[in-house]
Amino acid sequence: MNADDNRYFWPHKDLLDVTQLSPEETLHLLDLAERFQDINRRPVKKVPTLKGKTVVLFFAENSTRTRTSFDVAAKRLSADTYALGKSDSSISKGETLKDTALTLQAMGPDVIVVRHSNSGAAGYLADLLNCSVVNGGDGWHAHPTQALLDCFTLRQTWEGNFSGRTLLILGDIAHSRVARSNVHLLSMLGVSVRLCAPRTLLPAGVDAWPVEVYADLKQAVRDVDAVMCLRLQLERQQAGLLPDLAEYSRRFCLDAGHLALAKTRAKVLHPGPLNRGLEISDAIADAPASLILEQVSAGVATRMAVLYLLATRRD
Repeated sequence: MNADDNRYFWPHKDLLDVTQLSPEETLHLLDLAERFQDINRRPVKKVPTLKGKTVVLFFAENSTRTRTSFDVAAKRLSADTYALGKSDSSISKGETLKDTALTLQAMGPDVIVVRHSNSGAAGYLADLLNCSVVNGGDGWHAHPTQALLDCFTLRQTWEGNFSGRTLLILGDIAHSRVARSNVHLLSMLGVSVRLCAPRTLLPAGVDAWPVEVYADLKQAVRDVDAVMCLRLQLERQQAGLLPDLAEYSRRFCLDAGHLALAKTRAKVLHPGPLNRGLEISDAIADAPASLILEQVSAGVATRMAVLYLLATRRD
């Protein structure tokens, strides 16, 4: 990056939720991610931008895509990375989250990326620590970098034009931090958002969200520009919310017949991991309309931008 990039004042010590971002800040971050995407297309995908900086990946909840994406992003910026899972830390021996975090801070990291099963865990650490904290997903609350990479993917597909677009988010909305973050971010940028799910998988208070809610997938998908399928999070659900998975698949699994009702060039997204045949059909997951692999690529570039902005910010 050149000296001109430092003229933009990034005001946030941490990235905890997309609700803290303004439209201008979001677009600046996405512009930066696009430049990093260019770096990721080079034969040598590494720059010395964050050489000497340290990024700790503290994942107290299982993750493959997010953890690996942050690790690759940091390494491509030449930062040193250290990964710590719940089983690797003293949390498994009864140590508190606070003491683990203070121990990590004593090692002098510049950024800590945290994923935790408790909503608010990232915010708690941000208040406690001097270094920057990135929320890699906390409970049902928020997943800001997933929403940013989804936004980046759609921005490239839609040639930068969010206004007048319609996105359908389909599936387990109630337990999805991805849905919450995407609804806020995309609505803020001018996208009309629809939700479709069984009533038992809609969150409390959804009537106050800036969305249209549907129970019928054929109605919900009609004339949309994109569909975002969500994983059915059975591990987070209480008994009785979904008595019959076969019935759920019949009513809410996105297939070619549903996508035919959307706009001609409608695209499909999924944050992963996929439950094929339950929330998305094989044919759609592997179709040209699928942006799932583009999301993975966008994740590295977007997280490079986030790490760069936090690790180089000036107070």
